[in-house]
Amino acid sequence: MTIQPFIDYLFLEKNYSSHTVLAYKNDIEAFQKMLFEVHDDADLTKVNYSDVRRWIVNLVDKGLTNKSINRKISSLNTFYKFLQRTQVLESNPLARHKALKVSKTLQVPFSEDEIDTVLNTIPTDTFEGLRDKLIVELFYTPGRRRIELVQLQISDIDFHQKRLKVLGKRNKERLIPLLATVVDTIEMYLKERQTLEHKVDVKDLFITKKGKRVYPELVYRVINTYFKKISTKVKTSPHILRHSFATHLLNKGADLNAVKELLGHTSLAATQVYTHNSMAELKKIYTKSHPRNQ
Repeated sequence: MTIQPFIDYLFLEKNYSSHTVLAYKNDIEAFQKMLFEVHDDADLTKVNYSDVRRWIVNLVDKGLTNKSINRKISSLNTFYKFLQRTQVLESNPLARHKALKVSKTLQVPFSEDEIDTVLNTIPTDTFEGLRDKLIVELFYTPGRRRIELVQLQISDIDFHQKRLKVLGKRNKERLIPLLATVVDTIEMYLKERQTLEHKVDVKDLFITKKGKRVYPELVYRVINTYFKKISTKVKTSPHILRHSFATHLLNKGADLNAVKELLGHTSLAATQVYTHNSMAELKKIYTKSHPRNQ
């Protein structure tokens, strides 16, 4: 059977981004490929839970983490719920599935000093240097996701109001204020950008030296390269910068709801993940300041 109706449903009804829909499509096609290898029949409507278990074992053997496996199984579960809803199937083969246990790992944010050091050491006398500095600033100051940064267009910047329009998950738009220093960097970058001989993707804010839109792997490499030089942390990904943005705001007393809106979260539960570090800061202040501890 074709999965196109499901893909259309994700695009048109759920309003998911092309990046998210592609992830669903890849997961289901990978499962379908496994079915063909086992049964010589890749009919997704004839699946039972033993096929799902076989796929899980296959993914474990490939070295995937439980978190990654859970995400793939979630894609499959959403697909079969869609088949139920559209009356293609009577029952969902994953109805009784329980997610694999995932150990909670503490994400350690960059310190303010580490971020300042990176921003002060990136050379800004070249196009790529200015671009890389702006990438760091736009990850840290508004706390955006990597795909949100890649998809930014010049028209998303409101220089007069000093704010940025961001297209988040499920194509939900949000407006984020820009610091004056970040606006200055944007203006310097755009001026240098004009000197490039070739600009293929002219509407996109971030492009390569060859004029094409930057891609997620390049953005990851930019962040990882600069922060590995000055930080001993195990993880130095763009998400850690987003994590640092939220943690630093909360440490300074920012309202949790305000941070939620800036991050583009749909619920407070997602934002509360970042409160563990701010709680550590509060404990330190409490211990230092409480009159009973003098």
